[in-house]
Amino acid sequence: MSKVGIIANPASGKDIRRLVARGTVFSNNEKINIVQRILIGLAWADVEEVLFMPDTFSIGRKALNSMDGDPCLPYSVEWLDMMVEGRQEDSTLAASLMKERGVGCIITLGGDGTNRVVSKGCGDIPLLPLSTGTNNVFPYMMESTTAGMAAGLLARGEVEQEGVVFRTKRLDVFINGSYRDMALVDAVVYDALFTGSRAIWDVSRLKQIVTTWCEPGNIGMSSIAASLAPVSITDPRGAYLKVGEGGFSVMAPVAPGMVEAVDVLEHRLLDVGEEVEVDFKPAVIALDGEREIVISAADQASIKLTDEGPYMIKPREVLAEAIRKGLFTVRD
Repeated sequence: MSKVGIIANPASGKDIRRLVARGTVFSNNEKINIVQRILIGLAWADVEEVLFMPDTFSIGRKALNSMDGDPCLPYSVEWLDMMVEGRQEDSTLAASLMKERGVGCIITLGGDGTNRVVSKGCGDIPLLPLSTGTNNVFPYMMESTTAGMAAGLLARGEVEQEGVVFRTKRLDVFINGSYRDMALVDAVVYDALFTGSRAIWDVSRLKQIVTTWCEPGNIGMSSIAASLAPVSITDPRGAYLKVGEGGFSVMAPVAPGMVEAVDVLEHRLLDVGEEVEVDFKPAVIALDGEREIVISAADQASIKLTDEGPYMIKPREVLAEAIRKGLFTVRD
């Protein structure tokens, strides 16, 4: 049976960067509209079952209620049997349960942070991430109708994964020799003693930046590395920056509506498997734009580039392959 999972984060697109920068506000009502268009795309692809993560705003239920009786939704819909606590762990658990239920792919609504926690539970299930966050390097900016069509075609096996699904990189964080957490886009050593409001934007507090990929057009801390030497998402390398005076300055869009000059003391590319020592302590390590790990002066911390990130769908390539196979052609 063809199944697709949907994880819509009600908290994405609402952090403090709406106050200190000019981040887009993604209301939950707009997420409901996005989910409705996904469902229509999935129906077009004849998906048989859709699994939703329940959430504190009931995004999926409200999307379906407003489409009640719509003849274009022939599939069954189910909400995962799980406790909802309004925390990051909800998305991780939902992804794990969807994997157990055998979904062909998972569509996410969120930013880099949402996809980071989803990737902790999804295993080898490919993601189709749609942008509704603040830092949106990892997810796609694309119309959700066509995203649903692509996800449905892949879940049904109408398009094979080869050539349209690839594995991403990630950054593993180790504290005192033990694995602690991970990031999909960037890990930043930040001059702070507590997580606080979590989001980072003050470039004067940046100390070290490690990124899996950094392309022109990126937003957030990875954009600083992109302004020096772009690295694509499929390139088996990453980048490292040490921030400080004595080198040179680079201009970068560090947050929506914020283009800042950043002093760079050191910059180099990293090979997969290479590890960077954290040399500024005490500090906080921010993962994909959010402060997550507090390290003391006595802690030994490092950040390692790996090629073991989640699998990701190329939706436009899925649709192109479907067109080549004649799946969009209606014949008498």
